[in-house]
Amino acid sequence: MKYTKLGNSDLNVSRICMGCMGFGDAANGQHTWTIDEEHSRQIIKHGLELGVNFFDTAIAYQSGTSEQYLGRALRDFAKRDEVVVATKFLPRTNEEIEAGVSGQEHIRRSLDKSLQNLGMDYVDLYIYHMWDHQTPIYDILEGLNHAVKTGKARYIGISNCFAWQLAKANAIAEREGFAKFVSVQSHYNLIFREEEREMAPFCREENIAMTPYSALAGGRLSKHPGETSKRLQEDDYARLKYDSMADKDAFILQRVAELADQHNVSMTEISLAWLLTKVTAPVVGATKFHHIEGAAKAVDLELTPEECTYLEELYVPHPLVGVMAQNTAAAAKNAHVWSAGNQKI
Repeated sequence: MKYTKLGNSDLNVSRICMGCMGFGDAANGQHTWTIDEEHSRQIIKHGLELGVNFFDTAIAYQSGTSEQYLGRALRDFAKRDEVVVATKFLPRTNEEIEAGVSGQEHIRRSLDKSLQNLGMDYVDLYIYHMWDHQTPIYDILEGLNHAVKTGKARYIGISNCFAWQLAKANAIAEREGFAKFVSVQSHYNLIFREEEREMAPFCREENIAMTPYSALAGGRLSKHPGETSKRLQEDDYARLKYDSMADKDAFILQRVAELADQHNVSMTEISLAWLLTKVTAPVVGATKFHHIEGAAKAVDLELTPEECTYLEELYVPHPLVGVMAQNTAAAAKNAHVWSAGNQKI
């Protein structure tokens, strides 16, 4: 495993971040394909053995059970100061807004619940899961700054935002002397490259770490034609994001498979090796041993510039999908799979 600094922080993270959305009680959350605690523990332990020290979860993942599984496993298999733990909070609920719960109070409650779930005194990275159009960004930043000042979060990150939103937030934080966002977790992979328009160059300019989710497009970038999985069969949200462009994406997937055969490696390794040339640490979900093993191997696979171009040249622009398609004030009150109503605080 290789390691690097996370943006403008002193966090030393593995080049692969284990995404924990696949861990949690399948009967108590958004997804039917998640794995139980026993199997989650095995995956986490194996990831640690492979050198992974960076783990990403969220209070919204399976109603907090992902956080609980991760916290208990790390407590048993790792030393707290040798792992980097990230979790996320959602926007205020409409009920909280009506009750007069401020953005700062919402963050305090969310973080305290996450720390309880994790069984930890602090998180290394606390992530603003999606832009809250109903809460002033100043209130969000002040609440996050308080979390850092009190030692409950070492650094803060942001997810599912536009480059202008990140630039605006960090400019306010700098003006007020608040903690600034050191990382951004957004939707980016070989068949969804819209982040290359503005976010990627902005992050390079500001030394903000990119830790993209959906690094394998819900498994699509790891499967040869005809192969399937429980997630591919049951993840309706991923189908919503990818099915409309599947015909065009298929040509890229063919090239991934072709290079995998040439290198005698998995499609996972090719897809992630490409992404690792672009970002700090992709968030890679794992529900089987070979998932995290393939991700770890990708760190040592170097593609030539010509191979990267070969993978990239057939890409066509994609419409915004998922959370980013709803990143508007008008859509802010609409429920979706990550709606704040799914969190239990």
